[in-house]
Amino acid sequence: MAGFVVGLTGGIGSGKTTVSNLFARLGIEIADADVVARTIVEPGKSAHEAIRERFGESILLHDGSLNRAKLREIVFSNNSDRKWLENLTHGPIVQQLREIIASATSPYSVLVLSAGSGRSPMINKMLVIDVPEALQISRVTERDNNSIEQIKAIIKTQPSRQERLGWADDIITNDGSLENLRPEVEHLNHKYLILAADHG
Repeated sequence: MAGFVVGLTGGIGSGKTTVSNLFARLGIEIADADVVARTIVEPGKSAHEAIRERFGESILLHDGSLNRAKLREIVFSNNSDRKWLENLTHGPIVQQLREIIASATSPYSVLVLSAGSGRSPMINKMLVIDVPEALQISRVTERDNNSIEQIKAIIKTQPSRQERLGWADDIITNDGSLENLRPEVEHLNHKYLILAADHG
């Protein structure tokens, strides 16, 4: 079991998945809150049923899965809907993340936290992916076809850049290319392997 856990966080569009994929390529177990959040709302799961009951059939795509873009639009424009959804999904997400970490065989594991969450008691070190807000907005508009207003609304609900940097034990500034990221991740991997060995 990987007892040493590195938390990985950053705002929407900061490149958390890109960085966690680089750690995964180095053989490190990844527990990703956003990936788990998608699996717990799949058709047939109790959270999917509860979401359908609250928001109606129009929240579903033709195949019965959630229209995530539409759900995001609703919850980020209505605080009580957002809180309701967080309360519904928080427990199952944490449970599944704990299971992934507990069964990890790598020397340490990386817990990718959703952009809106703070420092988790499950982690030993916090790695923050930092990126200027203008770059966040341009990346997410390209990736998700969301409007700039919608992305700004999402950013507003997330911890500020300053807050995130205040939690950081390590920081990667992701405003360049993938080639720039690789050596940074390799350097941190070396550091975390030493810390994990000491921790063990």
